[in-house]
Amino acid sequence: MNTLKGENIFLRALELSDLDFLYNLENTESLWEVSNTTTPYSKYMLQQYLENSHRDIYDVQQLRLVICNSENEDQVGFIDLFDFDPKHSRVGVGIVIFSEKDKRKGFASEALKLTCNYAFKHLKVHQIFAGITEENEGSIKLFEKAGFERSGLKKDWIFSEGKYKSEYFYQLFQN
Repeated sequence: MNTLKGENIFLRALELSDLDFLYNLENTESLWEVSNTTTPYSKYMLQQYLENSHRDIYDVQQLRLVICNSENEDQVGFIDLFDFDPKHSRVGVGIVIFSEKDKRKGFASEALKLTCNYAFKHLKVHQIFAGITEENEGSIKLFEKAGFERSGLKKDWIFSEGKYKSEYFYQLFQN
């Protein structure tokens, strides 16, 4: 699908072959605050998830796509659409580039642009939203560069690393 192919990356559906990559990502404790994970996942649990990942976003209200480097087809991260609400025409978005070697190469920016275009064109949403902790300067820059506007602050919203963190609420509206 050309909609999900950019210059340097492409987005694809989850495959069973993504199990090890998904296992490493989901069990990286430093990422748990953004995913609300509280305990490690087993490979069995993640395999069950992968076997059901074909379900429609209208059914499960979420869609996870693998971000792949076009040059070598390696997985570099995931981008998720979540809390899809067709009645109110909105969806949340979250993104992670897993390895430091793949960060700051424009992969996240390109994936975010492709995913937002997909959500507006195919899901017909009016808005896309994201929550970003105050100290996550990289994500703040990424989302603001993509046109998202900061529309609020949720104080002491996330408890992580023994303290409460506030989270900015960002929105992007369809033109």
